[in-house]
Amino acid sequence: MTEQMMNMSHALTGKVAVVVGGSGGIGRETCRLLAQAGARVVVGYRSAKEKAEALVEALPGEGHAALPVSIEETPSIEAFRDAVLSGFGQADILVNTAGVTKPVPHADLDALTDELIDQIFINNWRGVFATVRAFAPALKASGNGLIVNVSSIAAFTSIGSNIAYCGAKAGLDIMSNSLARALAPQIRVMAVSPGMVDTDFVPGRGQEFKDKAAATTPLKRLTSTTDVAEAILACATHLKFSTGTRIVVDGGRHL
Repeated sequence: MTEQMMNMSHALTGKVAVVVGGSGGIGRETCRLLAQAGARVVVGYRSAKEKAEALVEALPGEGHAALPVSIEETPSIEAFRDAVLSGFGQADILVNTAGVTKPVPHADLDALTDELIDQIFINNWRGVFATVRAFAPALKASGNGLIVNVSSIAAFTSIGSNIAYCGAKAGLDIMSNSLARALAPQIRVMAVSPGMVDTDFVPGRGQEFKDKAAATTPLKRLTSTTDVAEAILACATHLKFSTGTRIVVDGGRHL
């Protein structure tokens, strides 16, 4: 192990990191890197209990936990918050990775139904805000709190799985900016914006679709979950004088 790696393994010692959507692709890798850096990690999951508990067992270090949360329901978020504080006594880092989408061609206005729009905004905007609202007092009490919201380049390119998703992520970026101003100086707020990530997050995107997308990306590959997780980790360990800004992790796809 190099000296840099050894230093990194203690960078977050004493911190409690709460990862909502922790059993998903980006969330899982984020949990791993935060634990590797010394944090105790809370894996927030919606329904994948076995997957989340298996992740907790595999994380480096000790003192981690998997707890259920549905960001569609504020009482569930508040119960999750209470369970975190009851079990850990603190929350220093909050990472919001949960979200949903569905591919709908932008020109097909009728296919983007009210029900789908509501689902997308609830999961990608309202649920994130409600989670921040619930954890804000604990994050403030830490004196050096951090919120990282996982957004998307769809927020500023207007190219994404559907128009509502682009709008929700644009709203998430503005929310992150507003919160950075409102919650300073006790809490920093960052947005991490991937390009197309090599996961199954968007239904119906097979390998052929991914290969074409990689070919048209300047760095000739899709964003990996590790790329995103490393950016999130950097927000906690290296970018300590940054707040209210966006870290783009897309291999130049937005160009």
